[in-house]
Amino acid sequence: MLDVIEHGDVAELSLNRPPANALTIEVLDICLDKFSEVVNDGARGVVLSGREGMFSAGLDVPVLLPQGREEIEEFWTHFFSLLELIAGSSVPVGAAITGHAPAGGMVMALYCDFRIATSGDYKMGLNEVQVGLPVPRNVLFALESVIGPRHAAWYASAGELIGPEEALAVGLVDRLADNPAAAVAQAIERLEHLLSLPQLAMNRTRVAAKSALLEKTAEASNYVRLAVDAWFGDEAQEMMQHMVEKLGSK
Repeated sequence: MLDVIEHGDVAELSLNRPPANALTIEVLDICLDKFSEVVNDGARGVVLSGREGMFSAGLDVPVLLPQGREEIEEFWTHFFSLLELIAGSSVPVGAAITGHAPAGGMVMALYCDFRIATSGDYKMGLNEVQVGLPVPRNVLFALESVIGPRHAAWYASAGELIGPEEALAVGLVDRLADNPAAAVAQAIERLEHLLSLPQLAMNRTRVAAKSALLEKTAEASNYVRLAVDAWFGDEAQEMMQHMVEKLGSK
């Protein structure tokens, strides 16, 4: 479900759960373990990537929908823990967005230090509203910190997914690459530049720049309860059931 690829001082963690790299509790546990492992083993930078054409489609709704409140609470707890781990990492983290990145996929990328997207007919953004789920305030804050409050309010409230060129124009991503492999290569190059700088100064400045985001992220326990309540709301359950039925008919 997750490939670990070494690039010298940089470790690439590549989601590999076909077809959509969708997130379950098991996937999150693997991500948490491997992220901590590569940093503890000496990686000085981390790239999060996905399969060709698909970074991550976000939550695996068909798997999660039948689960009970305890399991959904566990999922959200682990998801927010992963976001906190990425945001507060002691080493820089870049996202190589290798294709589609809606919802939870885009959320993971938002918590990285930078984002390199792949040009092409791909969609990314926070479309939670389309399936009846409000965007948690901590995630909305992460979006605001990247693209500003005005853009964040529109794209999140409308649940709108956008292409790579628009994402670059509004600042959702920092650069575009011609293909998924080039996105990974550019992310590694950018990390290597950071690693060429005085490390204490660079890392302290990098973390300080995310201090407001980290404060919000530390409040995750409050957002877990709200996310679970929203998940079991009538509107969300109806919309997600409809989505699962549509997926099953394809």
